[in-house]
Amino acid sequence: MTSSNDASVVDRALRIARDSPGELLAIVGPTASGKTSVAVALAEALGGEIISADSVQIYRAFDIGSGKPTATELARGRHHLVGALDPLDHVDAASWAQRAEAAIAEIRARGRVPIVCGGTFLWVKALLFGLAEAPAGNPATRERHRALAATEGRPALHALLREVDGPAAARLHPNDLVRVSRALEVHELTGKKMSALQNEHGFVRARHPARLVGIACEPAVLTGRITVRVRDWLARGWVEEVKALLAAGYGDARAMSSVGYAQVRAAVSGELAVEDLETAIVRATRVFARRQRTWLNHAQVTWLQP
Repeated sequence: MTSSNDASVVDRALRIARDSPGELLAIVGPTASGKTSVAVALAEALGGEIISADSVQIYRAFDIGSGKPTATELARGRHHLVGALDPLDHVDAASWAQRAEAAIAEIRARGRVPIVCGGTFLWVKALLFGLAEAPAGNPATRERHRALAATEGRPALHALLREVDGPAAARLHPNDLVRVSRALEVHELTGKKMSALQNEHGFVRARHPARLVGIACEPAVLTGRITVRVRDWLARGWVEEVKALLAAGYGDARAMSSVGYAQVRAAVSGELAVEDLETAIVRATRVFARRQRTWLNHAQVTWLQP
């Protein structure tokens, strides 16, 4: 069911979409702002299908804590790139963008309207503008980085990046193992800074003319929505889901280090008191939402206030 606030956003987003025929529509905004419900309503109204731009939803079995579309939402609007990969499969911005390109072509070939929806904005950026040219990943280098992070901690790897590429280190969180490793890998393989390559690229030449529609949400309101959502997910069995994932051998899956899953895993392993779990997830999610808003402040987004 779509709330009256969401309905207002949908109506305005529909006008934007209809005023911009041929442009790719992307629904963005911080986590818990209501992107999925709006995207589903738009898909129904436009004859569209949704391409998920979410780096956790793309994995099978990471269901509750990723906020995957409900059975009702999936019935109302076809989704692509949700539960598409095994949790141990590797996916990055470039490989996701390739999959998204294929989905867009398939959707349009059937006379339908593609709608991108999600909060992994680097992926959206890669789809719309491509990525800076950089060498292919080197498995031996990445394994060496993972070993260092395992023995000395992820901040140790981040410190190495800070020595060779300060701007990249300043942009990346010390716990973001994948992106920190990638930036360090680029420097080790080429002697060039990832930040310099990205600055040269500029992300100004669009591969897809697009309209980015953002779901705005006041911080206090968003905190309330995050709290309600976390409480609901925990009640639905999030802890049990993580236990099952660990038992299935997915402890090293990239998604296990994502916001929320990392805190639940810490509680399961005894590193975090169970009674502190809800507060810890809400706090981490609020920080994540702030980072998302900061990222989007540098993009050309049409913000819609519910």
